[in-house]
Amino acid sequence: MSSFHPPRLYAIIDASCFLSFRAENPQTYADSQRGNPCSPPTIATSATAPRSAPTPALVTTAIPCHPERSEGPAVSQLLHYAQELVKAGVTLIQYRNKTATAREILSHARELRRILPPDVTFFLNDRADLALAANADGVHVGQDDLSPEGARLVVGNTKLIGVSTHNRAQLEIASQAPVDYIAIGPIFSTRSKANPDPVVGLDGLRKIRKLTTKPLIAIGGITRENCRSVIEAGADSVAVIADLLADPKRHAEQFLQLLG
Repeated sequence: MSSFHPPRLYAIIDASCFLSFRAENPQTYADSQRGNPCSPPTIATSATAPRSAPTPALVTTAIPCHPERSEGPAVSQLLHYAQELVKAGVTLIQYRNKTATAREILSHARELRRILPPDVTFFLNDRADLALAANADGVHVGQDDLSPEGARLVVGNTKLIGVSTHNRAQLEIASQAPVDYIAIGPIFSTRSKANPDPVVGLDGLRKIRKLTTKPLIAIGGITRENCRSVIEAGADSVAVIADLLADPKRHAEQFLQLLG
């Protein structure tokens, strides 16, 4: 294993959340696609409704995800979203897709790896075999996925492995596993999962911080309003999905400024 030191912000591109946001916020999504050369042009007509006022700087996005949807985001949209994150200064990105076929996930991951700069660390969720095939920097596994030991056998010692945990018992096991970081959460209530685990909370995070020396990445309900408190409670990094969706570049810049 390498000595991995995660940056303060871990941006997760979740395909289901991406689609849900696009469906439920069409105007905001259209605005976010300005500058994407692969997006179709917006045709203004006399029937076009007046655009609403810009979203205030720290209004967060609470969007439910729908993992049962089979439709996948267009590759061009994923690439544009990732490029906006990179422009903001994000250097740690994960792609998560729970519904697509292995072929689709591999195609998306390869394209993301192709356009991401070398200094951006890229993780693929769940699938160690696809992470290896896509030349991702690492794989993130959950409690119901291949074990960290199994993932290590697949990706070898040159790739990074992260693992999700949701309580003290799971974290203690993960602390002894061949992983480069441990994710803990949900820290706050989250809508990014259909059946989230019990909330860990800031007090729980403080207690868990004492149980491991491995890098600790907090996830679940983290926004620009509460991210500083999560770092102050002991997390090395915060993983964010929903609160980047509306304006990935601007919101990521705000996160990075707040996180220091």
